[in-house]
Amino acid sequence: MAKLRNTVFLYFSCFCMHYFSSSHAQTQNATLKQGQQLRDQDGDYLVSENGLFKLGFFSPGNSSVFGATSNRYLGIWYYKLPNDPDAVWVANPETPIIDTSGVFALASDATLKLIHGGGQISVSDPNQTVSGNVTVSLLDTGNLVLREVTSNGTHGEVLWESFDHPTNTLLPGMKLGINVEAGQNWTISSWFSDQIPATGVFRLGVDPGSTNQLIIWRRDEVYWSSGVWENGTFQNAPEMTRRVDLFEFTFVSNKEDKYFTYTVKNRSTVSRWELNAWGQIMHSTLNGTTWESTEASPCTFNLTNLGALCIEEKPSECRNGSDGLVPVRGYFDGNEILHHDNNTEMTISDCHATCWSDCACIGYKSIYTNGTGCVFMSGEAKFIPNSYFDATYVLNIWNHSKGQDQGLDELRSQITRFGHIYKLKIGERIGQNFRMFSFSEVVAATDNFSSASKLGQGGFGPVYKGVLPDGEQVGVKRLARSSGQGLEEFMNEITLIAELQHSNLVRLLGCCIQGEEKILIYEFMANKSLDAFLFDSTRRKKLDWQTLVNIIEGIAQGLLYLHKHSRVRVIHRDLKASNILLDENMNPKISDFGMARIFGQNESMANTVRVVGTYGYMSPEYAMRGIFSEKSDVYSFGVLLLEIISGKKNTTFLSSNGLCLIELAWELWKQGQTLEIKDTSLDCGSKEEVLKFIQVGLLCVQEYAEDRATMSEVISMLTSDVTPLSDPKQPAYTISRSEAAGSTRTLPDRSSNTASVNNVSITLMEGR
Repeated sequence: MAKLRNTVFLYFSCFCMHYFSSSHAQTQNATLKQGQQLRDQDGDYLVSENGLFKLGFFSPGNSSVFGATSNRYLGIWYYKLPNDPDAVWVANPETPIIDTSGVFALASDATLKLIHGGGQISVSDPNQTVSGNVTVSLLDTGNLVLREVTSNGTHGEVLWESFDHPTNTLLPGMKLGINVEAGQNWTISSWFSDQIPATGVFRLGVDPGSTNQLIIWRRDEVYWSSGVWENGTFQNAPEMTRRVDLFEFTFVSNKEDKYFTYTVKNRSTVSRWELNAWGQIMHSTLNGTTWESTEASPCTFNLTNLGALCIEEKPSECRNGSDGLVPVRGYFDGNEILHHDNNTEMTISDCHATCWSDCACIGYKSIYTNGTGCVFMSGEAKFIPNSYFDATYVLNIWNHSKGQDQGLDELRSQITRFGHIYKLKIGERIGQNFRMFSFSEVVAATDNFSSASKLGQGGFGPVYKGVLPDGEQVGVKRLARSSGQGLEEFMNEITLIAELQHSNLVRLLGCCIQGEEKILIYEFMANKSLDAFLFDSTRRKKLDWQTLVNIIEGIAQGLLYLHKHSRVRVIHRDLKASNILLDENMNPKISDFGMARIFGQNESMANTVRVVGTYGYMSPEYAMRGIFSEKSDVYSFGVLLLEIISGKKNTTFLSSNGLCLIELAWELWKQGQTLEIKDTSLDCGSKEEVLKFIQVGLLCVQEYAEDRATMSEVISMLTSDVTPLSDPKQPAYTISRSEAAGSTRTLPDRSSNTASVNNVSITLMEGR
């Protein structure tokens, strides 16, 4: 199955400013007439009409660790982006010119030739006969076209075009496939190496048989197939045609033609497919200053070591998936363990295949600076890392975390794929759609988890803002590495997306599972979390009374859905202000279901030795005895309601008597001064409505669970003016002065358990 990887290459912004500027001066022509020529010298090249592509002489390998070769080639590349890629088309890939004597000419016999000190190379068909005049033009598509010119000066028949002779790159409008009548076979081939654009090991084309699919051949043996083209996509590689917002993908199959092609919907979109030296199809699109690339290949990326090479090889008794070859700068100590193969027909992927099949091999690299030949390391060689040396591919053996592997394997077994859509199977039910993201996609979306993209820090890891290639904004939660708790939370959230869907719950779009990386992708909440407004004196002023009422009622509706109306009953167990997110219209959405528990329909409460949640929001029966139920969430809602009205945290002591928020609200209630707890800056509605909300809050935080209202009762009390309210009983206080100051609390009968406070989610594990 094709795997997806998203890689990002950054360029200087000045290049792209020039690239997209239509006002820069054009001193080069897009067309050569008969008798004209281009020499191998600076400033002598063709530039397409709108400055998108350039044709000229170049030396490939600028991006290689070895640097560019001295050999010269005629090629086409992106204008103002000269070094990546080196070229999208090469006229003489098999016949380099060894010096700068080369001249590209449109000869008087209407053929295209490369003339140099050692002779000449035919670029177009030397046997073609033409009666009239011809020109050769570089188009804004990247196509070099030789065509007749009519007597009135307009373009006539196309005699030859570079699109019919691709090298390693497929541009929009090019074809992969077969034209039976003309005997044309369009394929692209990997370069031999970064410095040698000659035909390499891998070739991509259309299946010449009856199946409508793409195939990669490795030295003429089938290496990978895309799966059948069906409903606008390839069965085994749906990621190749995912960007339907930018591209039109077409597969034509009839008696005369069988080919695949793609076109851009907007002419400003810059895109290419490239078959690289490792047999991977890279579909790259320029997004501002960034190349964003998806990768399709037959290999399975090693989920434990992301640096391992992704190239498909057959397993053997000594290569069983617990190892891989990883590029590392450095050298092996001792020449006695080196074996050289000086064959210049060996590419780096050939070195890899040879080393993989030899159980004694522990590393390899190319001999020559043009990427050919192989050096193999074996025995007890010691590798010395050193950044001043070139990369060597070193055998790396890693250990797996049994617990995490087992958990992730269990999760993977429940995930079903339908094209590029994934669903989670829970029992006999198939849940909501979600998407599996590659780690490289997430890296690109978050600008490599940059500090500028960071939105906040949760109990299990940081949260980032991400932007997907189609412009959609998302929230990215990166769970802590090597954390058993993080894995359990991750699996819990993924499981729940199969069951939950409500306007007051944050929607989980998908996830990323790769090695130790466990990442959740949510819909983006423009106004972040409720606590950012409640407890900030400046931002709180933006919350008028009606907005607060809408937030309170929305949270209540979300909890009611969890407790009563969803297909499974869910206890959230960590409801707090920081877990209420706000969209662009200030609508509240409950988030963070990592600690949630699914209840059976006949269950009313449960007991756990693993207490999770946040002090100040945890009900007393849960914090002290591990008993939780719907009434645990009701208690948390009551705390949150009092925080919204007061603008104060329950974990902060608010008076000279050292009372927390709940204590203070209760004392003021008893004294008949309830409204004094209201935030003085709040522009409230009627006095009666504010009193009602405070009273509901106190009814939710009563000490005994059976005294608290259900969420359906809470909503009725909040939204009705006729529902009678009973007087609240003594509330429970689950926070002490030492806890608010940040000290560790020991729970009764759990002497080995510790917890963090100050509004941070905690986990309490039974001692062993």
